[in-house]
Amino acid sequence: MQMNVKDGLKCCFAIVDGDVVAVGVQTRSARRPGDPLADGGHTCHGLGRRIGEVDGVTLGDDERVAPGERADVEKGEVVGVLEDSYRRRLAGDDGAEHAGHAVTLVECPRSTASRRRMADVNPEELAFAGAGQQARLLVEGAITAPTLVDMYLNRIAALDPILRCYRVVMADSARLQAAEAQNRLDAGERLPLLGVPIAIKDDVDIAGQVTAYGSAAHGPARTRDAEVVRLLRAAGAVVLGKTAVPEMMIWPFTETVTYGATRNPYNTDLTPGGSSGGSGAAVAAGLAALALGSDGMGSIRIPSTWCGLFGIKPQRDRVPLAPHDDAWNGLSVNGPLARTVEDAALFLDATTTLPGPEGGYIGAARRPPGRLRIALSTKVPAPLLARVGRAQRCAVSEAGALLRELGHQVVERDPDYPPAALYAQALPRYFRGARDDVAMLPHPERLDPRTRSFARVGRLFSDRRMRRIRAAEGELTARILSIFDDVDVVITPGTATGPSRIGAYQRRGAIATLALVSGRVPFQAMANVTGQPAAVVPWGQEPSGVPTSIQLVGRPCDEDTLVSLSAQIEQARPWGQRRPAVS
Repeated sequence: MQMNVKDGLKCCFAIVDGDVVAVGVQTRSARRPGDPLADGGHTCHGLGRRIGEVDGVTLGDDERVAPGERADVEKGEVVGVLEDSYRRRLAGDDGAEHAGHAVTLVECPRSTASRRRMADVNPEELAFAGAGQQARLLVEGAITAPTLVDMYLNRIAALDPILRCYRVVMADSARLQAAEAQNRLDAGERLPLLGVPIAIKDDVDIAGQVTAYGSAAHGPARTRDAEVVRLLRAAGAVVLGKTAVPEMMIWPFTETVTYGATRNPYNTDLTPGGSSGGSGAAVAAGLAALALGSDGMGSIRIPSTWCGLFGIKPQRDRVPLAPHDDAWNGLSVNGPLARTVEDAALFLDATTTLPGPEGGYIGAARRPPGRLRIALSTKVPAPLLARVGRAQRCAVSEAGALLRELGHQVVERDPDYPPAALYAQALPRYFRGARDDVAMLPHPERLDPRTRSFARVGRLFSDRRMRRIRAAEGELTARILSIFDDVDVVITPGTATGPSRIGAYQRRGAIATLALVSGRVPFQAMANVTGQPAAVVPWGQEPSGVPTSIQLVGRPCDEDTLVSLSAQIEQARPWGQRRPAVS
């Protein structure tokens, strides 16, 4: 490190975090290199900001500073660190004054210690670190963005032939983005996701790429990023590629005639769910740090459940859908599939277009939720016929016990699910949404026959009829939401059962397939009808080895309570380091 020193002050230790940003300076009583800095502990300050405790640090260069004695500080925030044994005043913006002696620090290239720390990072551990932790490591200089992207691209090359998470991998583009991100990091720029590799579901536009919708019927490459992609790039994210979906995002399993089947990394005989199945499998298997999904009838929450992830369906209009506004007649929203609550909070903070909580969703994730009144319910919404499995019922019961231990008031209470919510709202909007999507395709003749049948049902719902359906939404929504007059959060099973086997519906028609799959996932659609937020938190495991979850349903626009409560559960029952069989 280069220093300008006045009056003979000498460096006694350096704190290295990426580029060297902090240095200790001897007092007049300083001793020879290798001697203890002082007896006892010393608080180090940088321009008035406390950055850590130093105890027993010896004089010497940065090579002698143990990792635990380094302070995590960001370049640009701290330009100097002084021993503060005598509580000397710190002054100035470009240095610090100590006993009448001034020192000015000058940036230098990444140190040997930083290079050593980078080499010490385990690639496998890094793949499962999550977006938030990766962002911190990038700022610290413990890893570089190009190294991180190459690690993921190598893992994708090795594992994606088995799992088929990605429809397309944008390797060259990702490497260019990573190089640019590293230049920005080196220049001191700080963004929430700068250099973090993410995956984008293939119903969302990326400039220069086809939006395939899981079909050969798609049109040409898009000329502009979707708004949510633009916002994620603005937060610094690096896009690895586009993830697999079922054709036209219709099904809770990810299998297509054109692109094949995506497999669950916990059990490759089973589906990861859908329609964000590729996104879920990619994050679960360590093939992306974070993924964008969409949720029109549970399409974020279902694969998050079966892939052991935290997934949140935000409030309608929270995350932009442009240029595909009002997708599926208001049922569909964009949102994250994430390893941790923190990662999902970063996504929400980067993409929200509605006012969020004070301190953002990251603040909500770090804030205790307070004492909540929470309702437990395993009731299947009418008129669906579904049998809730033992593992799923146990998850809700165990969640209730944990929440009581955490100080919450827990009651058993069922929402009022009128049959009209499904027959008069969810299904018409679902069918008509699929029909509208198909109508935009240039080559509908290439669609799977089951998809064409599904779209034909959507033609039964005219524009006039859809206007009446949307007009009736408010009254029905108020009835479902009436439970929140008495409780803060409703907890249900994430799904009723585990996932289906690959190929289970190959010879089924549209209506038969819908009848069979709906019994597995009956708890999702109501939140899409009402527009309110809902999240799934990993819990246990099925006998098949596939994870289970609980679903947390919140008041309208109250994602912050769901985030805060989920973070509290995560702290009590950590799930982030769970590894699937294929990883």
